[in-house]
Amino acid sequence: MLRLISFFILIINLSCGSSNDINPYLKSGFGHVDVNGGEIWYGILGEGDEPPYLYLHGGPGGKSEGGAYLNAISDNRPIILMDQLGSGLSTYHEDTTLLKVENFVDQVKALTDKLNLNEFYLTGHSWGTALALEYYLKYPEGVKGIVFNSPYFSTSIWVADCDTLITQLPDTTQQHIEIAEKINAFETRSYQNAMRAFYQNFMIRSLDVNWDSIPGYELFDNSFSNMDINGNNFIYNYMWGPSEFSPTGTLINYDIHQSLSKILVPVLFTTGEFDEARPSTVKRLASFVSDVNYVEIPNAGHASSIDNPQVLIKAHRDFANRLDKE
Repeated sequence: MLRLISFFILIINLSCGSSNDINPYLKSGFGHVDVNGGEIWYGILGEGDEPPYLYLHGGPGGKSEGGAYLNAISDNRPIILMDQLGSGLSTYHEDTTLLKVENFVDQVKALTDKLNLNEFYLTGHSWGTALALEYYLKYPEGVKGIVFNSPYFSTSIWVADCDTLITQLPDTTQQHIEIAEKINAFETRSYQNAMRAFYQNFMIRSLDVNWDSIPGYELFDNSFSNMDINGNNFIYNYMWGPSEFSPTGTLINYDIHQSLSKILVPVLFTTGEFDEARPSTVKRLASFVSDVNYVEIPNAGHASSIDNPQVLIKAHRDFANRLDKE
């Protein structure tokens, strides 16, 4: 009888203890998933059955190549990139009925179902962090940890940060922004110049970026060179507005930051030293989460994966490796 009990215990331990039973073995490659309104594209970097990273890009209307830097950690886990419907390699559209937050969440769910993911890390950048949080709140099962890079959870908080940063620009630049916002004159040369000044200080600070030196970007040059990889300015303008600091779109009253307190898995917050998601604000947002780490990326703006990719990559690797051992 004891031998029989021991045999069943052994069988249970084997079935529950093997990492091979946690996730299917993901292979490098790309594919498409049918969703409401068309198809979303996804690509897998690396391979294996370790809990993968699922990257959600910014925008709205951005594209997944911004997450290609994560290829640097694909040596020990798969990296999943996806283009949200309407941009990148997914079906292009300008259908405003599809531009609802819940539809973006459903697209992520369609992908996790397609790949049969049982355990994975969610990571988002900018608007992608709001999408990651929205997904977790609706579908927490299987999410092992979350990385919020340069996070956006509230338009009012975002605008307050941008307003603070604008005060660091020359007086004439500030005046051009103020005038344009008062009369909705966002196409003027003075406003466009002001926008460029803001972006050079707080978005991509690196001058004369050598894209060949940025980890992962060669994947899109080499593997997907014959494909049309575009962002979607229509989506960006409809949902957000003409620039990072002048929201006029459907997200103008968006605010989900209080829901950070509902997260029950470990979280890593990262942001650039000169990010428009200001470090002091990101630290305050991080305080809503019980199990949290915070990493500030030195000498970086909002595009920390371009300004200082190695520090950001190390933060990702350390976070996932630590949780894998727990």
